[in-house]
Amino acid sequence: MEAELVRELPEADGWQYEPKWDGFRGVLENAGEELALWSRNERPLLRYFPELRPLGDLLPPDSALDGEIVITRDGVLDFDSMQMRLHPAESRVRRLSAEIPAEFVVFDMLVWDGEPVWKLPLEERRARVEALEGFRLSPATRDVSEARGWLQRFEALGLDGVVAKRLGVPYLPGSREGVVKVKEHKAADCVVVGVRWKPDRSAVATLLLGLYRDDGGLDYVGSCAVGAKMRDQVATRVLPLLDESNERRFSEPNRWGTGDLEETAVRPEVVVEVRYDKVQGNRFRHGTKFIRWRDDKQARSCTWRELRPPRDANAPGVAELFG
Repeated sequence: MEAELVRELPEADGWQYEPKWDGFRGVLENAGEELALWSRNERPLLRYFPELRPLGDLLPPDSALDGEIVITRDGVLDFDSMQMRLHPAESRVRRLSAEIPAEFVVFDMLVWDGEPVWKLPLEERRARVEALEGFRLSPATRDVSEARGWLQRFEALGLDGVVAKRLGVPYLPGSREGVVKVKEHKAADCVVVGVRWKPDRSAVATLLLGLYRDDGGLDYVGSCAVGAKMRDQVATRVLPLLDESNERRFSEPNRWGTGDLEETAVRPEVVVEVRYDKVQGNRFRHGTKFIRWRDDKQARSCTWRELRPPRDANAPGVAELFG
């Protein structure tokens, strides 16, 4: 099943809410001669996560569970470590499986001992999930206020939002009919460190964003698209700061394969507030959305604490979700 992105959680009766895990979606299947773990695009994943093989002992023949492969470090979901696990060298796979082991979090049952459980309505499938022994189970609630609490209380734990599933509906492969998701967006103040031009250099296409390290160095962290309504503002505020003599570049691989746009560095004096969803490594995972100019803020105050604030040692960890 797929999830449709919406702005607000549905509040009417007839919904079940679950955390949206930030990992790799997978179906754990014991339907052939060997245990298998399939990605959403039918890629075999078990060779990258051999520590999950013992779960096969808990599955009867002809059974399949839907869930998420996740890695938790210091009580927080760590998607960067997930990507490290997709390595072709078997020796490295074995080492990482011991150093940063993954877990499989179950949130749905598709087949059990040959029974097509996926045909049952969600509430009956959920009862089957809760009867499982030996598995990590994703929590679920029908209380929308508790679900909103997850968005706020567990934001720092790396959760990717909240999913709402419609009760009374069977599992619908490839469909978005019965599932919606809400993602919590966050805001950060970043200094503008450069611009990326439109192909004819007639206007700025993108603002390039930076944050200061503790040692005073400036890191590139991502970009913010410049819409047509913003171009005059950008021209007024940013173009006078162009630093043509600075050869620093912030290029990223172009995901569309259409060639790189020309860049120019900017003296780091202008601060903008942007909305983002996730940080991956040392970059925003996706492009950001401009919110406002921050004339009241000094560029040097834009540090990595914007994206990685210190975590309260007494704050709940991911384990709290499992009760």
